[in-house]
Amino acid sequence: MSAETTEPTTSHPCAGVGCTSAATLVCPTCLKLDLPRATARFCSQACFRSNWSMHKPLHGEAKVYDPFEAHKRFKYTGALRAAYPLSPVRTVPAEIARPDYADTGRPLSEEKERRGTGIEVVSKAGIEKMREVCRLAREVLDAGIAAARPGVTTDHIDSVVHAATIARGAYPSPLNYVGFPKSCCTSVNEVICHGIPDQRPLQDGDILNIDVSIFKDGYHADLNETVFVGAKAWKDEKAKALVDCTRECLKQAIQMCKPGVMYRELGNVIEKVAKQRGFSVVRTYCGHGIHKYFHCRPNIPHYGKNKAIGVMKEGHIFTIEPMINEGTHFDEHWPDNWTAVTSDGKRSAQFEHTMVVTATGVDILTLRPEHDVVMDGLLPPPEVADAAATAAEQSNGKSEE
Repeated sequence: MSAETTEPTTSHPCAGVGCTSAATLVCPTCLKLDLPRATARFCSQACFRSNWSMHKPLHGEAKVYDPFEAHKRFKYTGALRAAYPLSPVRTVPAEIARPDYADTGRPLSEEKERRGTGIEVVSKAGIEKMREVCRLAREVLDAGIAAARPGVTTDHIDSVVHAATIARGAYPSPLNYVGFPKSCCTSVNEVICHGIPDQRPLQDGDILNIDVSIFKDGYHADLNETVFVGAKAWKDEKAKALVDCTRECLKQAIQMCKPGVMYRELGNVIEKVAKQRGFSVVRTYCGHGIHKYFHCRPNIPHYGKNKAIGVMKEGHIFTIEPMINEGTHFDEHWPDNWTAVTSDGKRSAQFEHTMVVTATGVDILTLRPEHDVVMDGLLPPPEVADAAATAAEQSNGKSEE
């Protein structure tokens, strides 16, 4: 494919990674899709071709914001349906520092990082910044969990997460990351991950994963949990077995982590736990490095016999986030190009923590201060959980407005 000469030689910068030349060519597909010119200009055919693999995905993102007709014709794998229209994109105050993709949707720093080799060892100063942003991210996730009740829309949960993030002087990392339109991911029932918050009210009996990531002082934090919605869900033994298994998969993987352990070994223990309990492990998505970049090396597959590259060293920071399914491990995508669902329409669950490798093991940066449902494996009875959720929601009431 070739770019077209449609603009005079001006001071427009080239969209090629690391290129500082003036751009004179424009991608013809971007013109047809009316994508932002800032991401479409290149200095030469050679530069356009060398950046094609990273530029091409932007074309697909043009469909995210107009999915109505596609969803009408789409054959869903389960009972869940997208509920449109989406609410307007939420704004972030100008004084809050933003990642490089906040305006354009293109994470240039990540694209450059992918071209390198090796896994970054984060400095002591960087680790301290990660501790703080992870502490704040935990508070934000707990605010979102507190809002999860029957009758509440996932869009409302997104508004709570957005407000709680802004109140802490942070930027919601998912917002406009490669065009993602919301401030968190909400994945209900058969949704594996990357569910876009919409107008569907949660129902008694749903299971819901809320995935929160925030950016502050130059660093990202990332964590998620799967929760039960309503009394019916608490009584669903199959749902509880799935959630318990997912929690145990993450717990046992974390317990393996220490200097010298190969990242590929984590998938072996996760898949062993899942198969023993009759569940499957999603293969399409993986854990990842995180610090100055939202996603970076290492990649951490959650399935066995994978070929992940790298050995843990003190100062490595990453997530482990197994996605465990009731049925097949295969997934499909909704027409929004984000929402990943199980191919058979059966439920999926997920838990995630961000952690740093220490001299003797790992330090989990996104733990709750007192009680963590992943690491201790204990859930409070539903009436206790409801009381705690009510108190937390009231304490965050001003932020939700």
